Amino acid sequence: MVTNVSDITVMLIMEPLALTTFSIYPAFVFGTLTYVIIVFCNLMVLTAIGLNRRLHNPMFILLFNMTVNDMMGTTAFFPQMLLSILTQNRSISYTACYIQALLTHMYGGGSLLILTAMAYDRYVAICRPLRYNSIMTPTHLIRLIIMIWVLNIFLMMMLLGLLLRFEICRTTIVDMYCNNPSLLKLICEDTRLNNYYGLALIAFYQGLSAFVVGFTYLQILLTCVMNKQSDAKSKAIQTCGTHLVVFLFLECNSCFALTAHRFESVSPFLRRAFGVSVMVFPPLVNPLIYGLKTKEIRQSFRLLFKRNAFS
Repeated sequence: MVTNVSDITVMLIMEPLALTTFSIYPAFVFGTLTYVIIVFCNLMVLTAIGLNRRLHNPMFILLFNMTVNDMMGTTAFFPQMLLSILTQNRSISYTACYIQALLTHMYGGGSLLILTAMAYDRYVAICRPLRYNSIMTPTHLIRLIIMIWVLNIFLMMMLLGLLLRFEICRTTIVDMYCNNPSLLKLICEDTRLNNYYGLALIAFYQGLSAFVVGFTYLQILLTCVMNKQSDAKSKAIQTCGTHLVVFLFLECNSCFALTAHRFESVSPFLRRAFGVSVMVFPPLVNPLIYGLKTKEIRQSFRLLFKRNAFS
């Protein structure tokens, strides 16, 4: 049966969670605690950066934007998933599914762009330290951040906007949450333009971020090798190593999750596991890595707690 996507009452069915009666409430409690921890940790990072003027420099302002982006992604995923666990109802309206897909793709694309900008910032700070303040000026930083958000929103709205041309003939979402590949599988018409545009976006995001991060970290590595100051070398390696681990995890996970839909031989369970990990682990790990391993943020945390205790 063909259904008009303009009908906001159309209900879709997502993949069942396959939870037993005894595991429903433990799964709900575990998911709720995970979501609360993610929100709390990210809010702490946002508060620490927002209230401490000493942290209002390019590196931490980019980290602030990454935290906002992580909050958007995790909020697009967890509330709907927790409701599904509690009610054991996997139905979702097409409109809600479309919005969730838009937010999740904006989150994924934004993460790669912001991590790329952070790599560029570290490159200038380590390889061009004398010119850092003249290159990463407030005006340049604001332009960079605006470009990241505007470009990401525009490209993802175009991606999901191409779906509005079609009517759907199926109502089963083949993933744990809504995304562009699963929405495309609801359509029985020719979707080659959507597929070409989706592949072009994957190549753009993954290729641009991989090239910039690869080039900048190669330059950083060469600078660290030639730097005879052991303290500066260890600090640079620690800062960049943390960023590189986060980037590689997101790059590999997101690339596999997006391309796995195009190969029937890929295990559906493996595809869903990678898709869920992209939505859960970066928002959970990022504030812990950057918050606990960054000296300035740890000091801001302590100062914030002392103020509250004194009050």
